[in-house]
Amino acid sequence: MAAIEEMARELGLALGRTAQYQDLQRAARRADDDRELATLRSELAKLEESVARSVRAGEEPAPEVAEEYEKAFGRLQASPAYQGLVAAQANFDRVLGRVNEGISKAIEEGAKSRIIISS
Repeated sequence: MAAIEEMARELGLALGRTAQYQDLQRAARRADDDRELATLRSELAKLEESVARSVRAGEEPAPEVAEEYEKAFGRLQASPAYQGLVAAQANFDRVLGRVNEGISKAIEEGAKSRIIISS
């Protein structure tokens, strides 16, 4: 395996061991195990399909469908399991953002180097 792929693997392993990733995994399991949340997700998926069919047909979704969707989405956002999942995802996204920022800075530094490595 090339050195860069090995470094990417090591980075992935390290990210998987972060507290933020572990929190995200626990939040995802809680969300998956929450029956009310599963029902809401299913309801929203059906409503989204209904809206998509209307849009594909060049029509506006029925007002009652739009209202029903907004109510269901509001219930979803109020769900503690969903809120926990969103918060955990945001925290892990911040970690990934810092990692990407660090990689970008290192790429710029590496580009200034006279040493060229093969990939």
